[in-house]
Amino acid sequence: MTDFSKTRSFFYLPEGTTYLDGNSLGPLPLSARERVDRLMREEWGQLLIKGWNQAGWMTMPRRIGDRVGKLIGAAPGTVVMGDTLSIKVYQALASALELVPERKVILSDSGNFPSDLYMAHGLLGSLGKGHTLKIVEPEEVETAIDETVAVLMLTEVDYRTGRLHDMKALTRKAHSLGVVTLWDLAHSAGALPVDLAEAEADFAVGCTYKYLNGGPGAPAFIYVTPRYADKVRPALSGWLGHEQPFAFDLSYRPGGGIDRMRVGTPPILGLAALDAALDAWEDVDMQDVRRQSIRLCDLFVTEVERRCPMLELGSPRDGRKRGSQISFLHPEGYAIMQALISRGVIGDFRAPNAIRFGFTPLYIGEADVLRATDVLEDIMTNRLWDSAEYKQRALVT
Repeated sequence: MTDFSKTRSFFYLPEGTTYLDGNSLGPLPLSARERVDRLMREEWGQLLIKGWNQAGWMTMPRRIGDRVGKLIGAAPGTVVMGDTLSIKVYQALASALELVPERKVILSDSGNFPSDLYMAHGLLGSLGKGHTLKIVEPEEVETAIDETVAVLMLTEVDYRTGRLHDMKALTRKAHSLGVVTLWDLAHSAGALPVDLAEAEADFAVGCTYKYLNGGPGAPAFIYVTPRYADKVRPALSGWLGHEQPFAFDLSYRPGGGIDRMRVGTPPILGLAALDAALDAWEDVDMQDVRRQSIRLCDLFVTEVERRCPMLELGSPRDGRKRGSQISFLHPEGYAIMQALISRGVIGDFRAPNAIRFGFTPLYIGEADVLRATDVLEDIMTNRLWDSAEYKQRALVT
């Protein structure tokens, strides 16, 4: 049984703050400060360039990839870290399309994160081979999968509503029709049990600054199923994806397996912070996380609907059909969230009208849920959000 009081002690949480935004940026793991400081002083400071060999910097993307792999049901040697999530989407989609060159449709849904769709548009424009991006409503995905589709590209958990796709069922149908699958796990990894191997997913990507608490701009990951790992051609053929980077050949030869999905120099400071953050997961059972997540989300929904009837639930009511986040809808959602933040309850806003709250059992408990609903009730009942200062849009919402 996971001890969530123990995992909570791993994180720095400012006094007086109820943090319900770990689905956007996880809080600071206390050990990350020490790990990064030690790397800067003892490794970068003392070893200088020798750190690539003596401190194991060069192998960090694979080693930490295996640590992330344990949380997403990926076999050792199938996940590698580096770059940003958008870059990894581009890599995975480009490689996936080459596996089915006779097909020209990429199927996605309106719940996919816009950046994934932007990267797809950019890639297809560069390819100039007549591909199209077909976007349907989330509920229409299954029926839209047919023999014309090359790649099914979905975010497992809808970033705005928390709606959860059935990865295993959709992948099974896709494969039955010769479709390659690409899953974005940005709102899944660390939030709910994921088993890429069991689902037989082809490609998966994800970020590590949300539920995995790797810090702002933490490196992303990419997974390639073993059956394709030595077959796919990397569209971004960076020097660290080369079979022998330090041979400095003028022609590119892809490395073996997942190593070919490496691109440029790995972000060592970011990887060190993530490595420390992953220690919090060592004694955690993802099934326990899932049960507690659903319980906390259900409690929040019940309390908010009882106290704030002017808010509309924007997430699936059934906890089994959503990730670890809840959204409520209101025309003045932005101002409401700013009022909450001013009172120490931190969530975020997603256009056009969603106030969004993440529930991360590693450091959030029932008392946090009840405090958040107390504050939200006061703000809504007394219209405290109706102030000019809360309606001025910041760069990040």
